[in-house]
Amino acid sequence: MKRQAFLRTTLATLLFAAGTLPALAADWPSKPITLVVPFVAGGTTDIVARTVGQKLSESLKQPVIVDNRGGAGGTVGATLAAKAPADGYTLFLATIAHAIAPGLYKKLAYDFQRDFDPVALVASTPNVLIVNDKVPAKTVAELVAYIKANPGKVNFGSAGNGSTEHISGELFRAMTKTEIVHVPYKGGAPMMADLMGGQIQMAIETSPSASPHIKAGKVHALAVTTRARSPAYPGVPTLDEAGLKGYDMTTWFALMAPHGTPPEIVQRLNTELARALQQPDVVKRFEEQGVTAGHMKPAELAAFIGSETTKWVKVAKESGATAE
Repeated sequence: MKRQAFLRTTLATLLFAAGTLPALAADWPSKPITLVVPFVAGGTTDIVARTVGQKLSESLKQPVIVDNRGGAGGTVGATLAAKAPADGYTLFLATIAHAIAPGLYKKLAYDFQRDFDPVALVASTPNVLIVNDKVPAKTVAELVAYIKANPGKVNFGSAGNGSTEHISGELFRAMTKTEIVHVPYKGGAPMMADLMGGQIQMAIETSPSASPHIKAGKVHALAVTTRARSPAYPGVPTLDEAGLKGYDMTTWFALMAPHGTPPEIVQRLNTELARALQQPDVVKRFEEQGVTAGHMKPAELAAFIGSETTKWVKVAKESGATAE
């Protein structure tokens, strides 16, 4: 009798939960939404997050609060978001860094593909190889020659261990067979400040973070990391053109939700984000910064993340880079 009563109670609980999920999704959102950004304010991930967050706030009629949780190449923010309730009120802006991380860290407190549900690809952008005024190089060849003449004395900055800037620099080091020293920061903004101040000499930074300083003449762009030239820097060659054959890296940003978020909410977010990315002011702002708006259905994004993780874990391991 007790077993039968237990089974009846369990069944009733499951039926109740199944019945309330659609209702919860239908009422969503009824309060502010938190968008966890795994890097500090002022960097590219933050810029992208605030651009789309504002548009989602307008369409969803609820505030979208950007919560910057930088540290450990984006893995601190990812850990926080992965453990959040899967109710649609916590979202996460992932980057290519999260596809790279499994190849750099011996142990992570989350599984990027298992613990998140893909929502939509937000944007992609090239990284830009930049140097400050103190570096006597106007081309990639001149920079390589300068580094080889000063082994171990040239520092490259990044937004942190495991970041896209980190692996971009490690790939550059491996392909040029040079001795450059990695200096990790807590985000792109403080790294750019030190680059312009002369504390470090070079970086391979994401376009939105680097663009204003390139335009102001405070740093010099020598190459972009994508296979094709960027419309934002038409006179700047690709690293492939500059002699690093096969060098190809595109930084991307994807909206994710904790695993188990109701599919109705995921689809609503996908639809609203697609509308936001088509709005003229968003398109214009992205184009000015060398960013391309991107959109994929959740299933497409899941496949894309799977292939990117396989690719960059292999590259990270072959480069010999590590992060702890």
